Amino acid sequence: MKKKIIKCLSVTMIVLMVTMLCAVTAFADPSSGGGDVASAIENTWTTASEQIKQVVDNVVFPIIDLILAVFFFAKLGLAYFDYRKSGHFEWTALAILFACLVFTLTAPMYIWGIIGM
Repeated sequence: MKKKIIKCLSVTMIVLMVTMLCAVTAFADPSSGGGDVASAIENTWTTASEQIKQVVDNVVFPIIDLILAVFFFAKLGLAYFDYRKSGHFEWTALAILFACLVFTLTAPMYIWGIIGM
């Protein structure tokens, strides 16, 4: 039992030492105002915000649109088969999926104005 505790402690100490040796301290660029971290972060954000916006517009929204469209048409098919079987057509899930699909299709036009980018 003592050997197991000593082994666990030694492994933990080795991991902590390696972590301390591999850790790098980050400093702000002194040319951006004397080591002001806030201005360094703001400069990085303004540089990256256009790239983030482009990726979200060209990748994220189309993927969400595709998933919602597949779910919508699958649910439409299932609702039709349920209608043929029971004579009752369920609109709720279809309406929700359609509203979400319309929202995500039109979101890139106005979402950035709401967020403030």
